[in-house]
Amino acid sequence: MKITTIRTEPVTKGAMSLRELLDRYVTDLKDGSIVAVTSKVVSLCEDKGVAVGTVDVQELARKEAEYYLAPGNNLGYALTVNRGILTSKAGVDESNTGGYYVPWPDDPQKSANDAREYLAKKFGVRVGVIITDGRVTPMRRGVIGIGLSHSGFLALHNLVGQKDIFGTYELKYTYDGVLDGLAAAAAVQMGEGDQCRPIAIIEDADFVEFQDRNPTKDELALLNIDLEDDLFAEMLKGIAWDKRPEGR
Repeated sequence: MKITTIRTEPVTKGAMSLRELLDRYVTDLKDGSIVAVTSKVVSLCEDKGVAVGTVDVQELARKEAEYYLAPGNNLGYALTVNRGILTSKAGVDESNTGGYYVPWPDDPQKSANDAREYLAKKFGVRVGVIITDGRVTPMRRGVIGIGLSHSGFLALHNLVGQKDIFGTYELKYTYDGVLDGLAAAAAVQMGEGDQCRPIAIIEDADFVEFQDRNPTKDELALLNIDLEDDLFAEMLKGIAWDKRPEGR
């Protein structure tokens, strides 16, 4: 697998659309490529962001989150669930934003679908798209990439029912997390600081199963685990969440 990051000009709120950004910096794609773009840049291209100092960032995170737990640590970061993903501050960030609190895109899946359709038509190749962000995991230092949305390939490989290498153990719950694995590999090269590399091109990933379409509702639903079936259910159910009202 080969990953090439693309250095861009600093992207500012509303300065260009995502299509304009891709036109300017993605000049060639080979068949079977995957284009990863950071969610923050997608949001800025979609003119999303609130000026720092005009709102309380915790209140903004509370509004964005499906589940919210006020900061109870020394870091000042709220624990949240947003779009079925456990993360801090519902994904709201202020680094590399030009003075804005920037939430995730309003509809990351639509952003990924639109970008894939545009790139596939422009270059005439099979192409996947990932909208990425960074997150941390419990008890472990270090930011890793995660896929907020994707299009053009299968996000999971189902291994349930397969035997192990000795043929004695049958896998009961295992899926290969293709989407998040690709997002993590791209994000570690894109960086979290001043690298200014918000786009990565992934090539020669022969384990990826491409699709000339957007993911189905059933495929997207499979990515998230019902709480009752989650490994961390006992921990998550024990949290006194501030839950977003239905319909909000």
